[in-house]
This record gives sequence, C-alpha cells and structure tokens, in this order.
Amino acid sequence: MIKVLFFAALRERLNTAALELDSSSFEHDASAAAVLKHLQSRSADWQQELSRQDLLCAVNQQLCPLHTKVNPGDELAFFPPVTGG
Repeated sequence: MIKVLFFAALRERLNTAALELDSSSFEHDASAAAVLKHLQSRSADWQQELSRQDLLCAVNQQLCPLHTKVNPGDELAFFPPVTGG
C-alpha cells in the first residue's frame, strides 16, 4: 500500500485528507507522477486540482520531483506551495 496525503487548500478542495492505494497498481511505473496521474483520473475536480503547475510533492516527508520512485509502504504527500507572512 501507498499512503497518499493531501495538505492545506488542496485537502479542502478535494475533501480528502488521506487515502491508501494498492501499490501493485503501479508495478510498471512506480513513481509519484504515476500515482498523480491515477489520482487525476478520479474526476474532473481531481484532474483540475492535481494539475496545478505549482503542486509540490514529498515522499516520506522529503520534498522530491515527480519522477521519484514510490515503494510499497511509502507515504506520498501532495500540497500547494506554502506562503507565510
């Protein structure tokens, strides 16, 4: 299983904080990008929210590019850029 987390406004817009995906679904391309593509296919809303150019991702709490490999048991997080003031 791959645990997928959504943070900040992304979590609110998708109305989902976390979900688990069967990692065997990604045997041929086990990357964050493959998981993202799978999630985008859930609905038009998910497609729109997860297609943002500024979307960030992390594997096991480390920021990473989308081509990063995701292994069974990993935690994959998606979130918008964080701003502060």
